[in-house]
Amino acid sequence: MHASIRPSKVIVVGGGIFGVSTAVHLARLGIQTTVINHGSLANGASGRSLAWLNSARRRSDAYHRLRMAGIDRYRTLSAKYPGAAWLRFDGGLTWDADDAGNDIAAVFDYERDLGYHAQLLSADQITKAIPGVDLLSVTRQGAILNPGEGWVDLPSLIGVLAEEFQALGGEIVTNAGRATVNVRDGRATGVTTANGVDWSADAVLLAAGGAVPAIVAEAGQHIGDDTPIALLVRTKPIDHPLKAVLNTPRVAIRPTHDGAFALDSAWSEEEVIVNADGSYQIKTSTLEGLLHEASKVLEGNPKLEIGDYGVGPKPIPGDGEPVFGELQAIPGYFVAFSHSGATLGLIAGELLADEIATGKRHPLLGAFRPERFAR
Repeated sequence: MHASIRPSKVIVVGGGIFGVSTAVHLARLGIQTTVINHGSLANGASGRSLAWLNSARRRSDAYHRLRMAGIDRYRTLSAKYPGAAWLRFDGGLTWDADDAGNDIAAVFDYERDLGYHAQLLSADQITKAIPGVDLLSVTRQGAILNPGEGWVDLPSLIGVLAEEFQALGGEIVTNAGRATVNVRDGRATGVTTANGVDWSADAVLLAAGGAVPAIVAEAGQHIGDDTPIALLVRTKPIDHPLKAVLNTPRVAIRPTHDGAFALDSAWSEEEVIVNADGSYQIKTSTLEGLLHEASKVLEGNPKLEIGDYGVGPKPIPGDGEPVFGELQAIPGYFVAFSHSGATLGLIAGELLADEIATGKRHPLLGAFRPERFAR
């Protein structure tokens, strides 16, 4: 870690969960902090995230530990806001397709061995545990119930954090256009926004979602990037008993705070058309297909209608693991680039703020340093 002097001023580029979470933690530490975003807060990946809070299935031990710490922070937050409609822990239910790739039994054993709360349920056991599921859609191998999982509405959470941040004296600059991190004499000295305004700082956190690898490349640094273009569809509100998150072979479903459902899938992501000018095109058949797949797994097979949808980059590093911390080659230049932004949002902000303020690397982030991509 290069920083040995506590910074007096920090610029955070990005108004999503990583940026705003880190900013409010910096403000709590008494550090003057400014958040700069190219549009309104939560207008990027945080605004179109399924936002499932989990550490389900298989991943590295370090990634699992970090995700569990992330869920722990949401538990603390839920105690602070016990009636919040935007943060719920009603469990998650997962099943696989009925084919040779069905991995449910092995995943159950793996999760149980980790001490991750998991129950393997047959279709007829699901009704009491998770109301609202069409039992005929559950494959014969059964489903895993993870009772400790939940979901968060990230725009609502970002709004809560931003309110506290500003009350602590933090500044938020929106609609500033794309920002470039300034590097002088080998260290980060601030940023320049698209309108030509320079913002000086002792340290910079780049938390600009899918744009992070390209912006870092401007300083001659490399972060592996496997970011796809993702689609999240939100239905119109509907009266339905499902409260848990469902992860099924053809669709993932998450309830929303206003009585609707958020939907995504791998196949619909692949059907997004990227036009030559960088805009996106979504086929009607894709939208209708997601609604149809969701209806099939919901009790009563209700008619679902589109409320709205979001499309854009879903940040995923080249090796699938998070990227957090200071660039080894450029003192004062910190990055946050990861999938699982919802699960990691609070813990990443806390640990990054601590590293920026103290200059000490936290061991929970040790496996996720950007220098692993150095060429």
